[in-house]
Amino acid sequence: MNLMRKQKPYGEVYALGQHISMSAHKARRVIDQIRGRSYEETLMILELMPYRACYPIFKLVYSAAANASHNMGFNEASLVISKAEVNEGTALKKWKPRARGRGYPIRRPTCHIRIVLQDTSLYEYEEYFFCLKKGEWKNKYKDMTCHDMYNSGGLWDKK
Repeated sequence: MNLMRKQKPYGEVYALGQHISMSAHKARRVIDQIRGRSYEETLMILELMPYRACYPIFKLVYSAAANASHNMGFNEASLVISKAEVNEGTALKKWKPRARGRGYPIRRPTCHIRIVLQDTSLYEYEEYFFCLKKGEWKNKYKDMTCHDMYNSGGLWDKK
């Protein structure tokens, strides 16, 4: 465990892409498919989807994972996309010449995409230490479950 992980154990790592030349609506169509999924599953989905928005989103997810492994020391296998948002950016405005000397305005929309990754192995460590603190930890046969002495696991067992 390196020093950065000890200082900020619950840190989230993100990558931000600004002024990407596509509509925010088209990027949201792809972002909604990957929100809440694991890092490896996300890369497979983005490689196989037929939309043009997949390539810049793929690059951002890959960059966020590189930030997580390099800056925070997280393992890429335990990363999950916790937040993914698309905001509208500034529109590029041009004039296209038309008939009889007139001009026709063209708007090229841009968007800002933010991908936030979170390490799920930290929550497993938290549950482990919480069970150790309560004194209910059973380490027999490497069983990684927290056993509650008042609850048998039935439907009507309420505290």
